Amino acid sequence: MAESKKYEIEVAVATHYIAEQSDPAINRHVFSYTVTISNTGNVPAQLISRHWIITDAEGHVQEVRGLGVVGHQPLLEPGQSFEYTSGCQLATAVGTMKGSYQMTAEDGVQFAAPIAEFVLSMPRVLH
Repeated sequence: MAESKKYEIEVAVATHYIAEQSDPAINRHVFSYTVTISNTGNVPAQLISRHWIITDAEGHVQEVRGLGVVGHQPLLEPGQSFEYTSGCQLATAVGTMKGSYQMTAEDGVQFAAPIAEFVLSMPRVLH
């Protein structure tokens, strides 16, 4: 079994601007993001913790670390996925998020599952 295929987690993200909770006049922009975490490797792996790097359009960076996601530390068998929705607030109408999930495989190996950078944007701000 190829070592590179043992520990593989794919992360897909969909974002949404929440206009009813946002107030651009006071620099409050609220976004939700739905994450799908899929175990594409061939060993079971548990999500232990998360690390997010959130950057607004003015370059202000906020780092968030914590156990699990939305109160869960899902164990994903090969081929299984876990989906959750969370949110964040920015002072600007556009920003980015990226990070990683810290995983522990059933065989005890710890590895990071990268979360590629994605854009948070108020509708009609970016073309």
